[in-house]
Amino acid sequence: MLIREATAADWPHIWPFWHRIVSAGETYTWDPQTTEEQARALWMSPVKRVFAVEDDGGAVIASAYLTPGYGGPAARIANAGFMVDPGHAGRGTGRALAEHVLAAAKADGYRGMVFNAVVETNPAVALWTSLGFTILGTVPDAFEHPRHGRVGLHIMYRAL
Repeated sequence: MLIREATAADWPHIWPFWHRIVSAGETYTWDPQTTEEQARALWMSPVKRVFAVEDDGGAVIASAYLTPGYGGPAARIANAGFMVDPGHAGRGTGRALAEHVLAAAKADGYRGMVFNAVVETNPAVALWTSLGFTILGTVPDAFEHPRHGRVGLHIMYRAL
């Protein structure tokens, strides 16, 4: 697999799995009815450093962004978003992408990374904790999960 900086030409390949994941309403706090135009603005924003993952055949199977989590004096704390095409889940793509983004964040001068709203039922919580993230707190009953009802949102952090 190849992890590289994404280009505008990657968006048509990212959008199908982005849409599938967000419209399921299980792991992201974005509106499941987000349009493609809105999604592109959210994911491919110029303030974000965006990555694409290609499989051995050159197909884009995952993406992530890296951005400041806050502004001003707290701008050295990063935030990131990750999506792996569900058809390619369970093959180590998410872990490889996470490790790549964490290394990029450190190289870019960030001191830590924060996730402000990780759905507590998201299977990625196990990945994040295995990579050294700590759950700082949980906002109870903050997320309306389509299968589990109201669940919490974790705030997670890791020093870089």
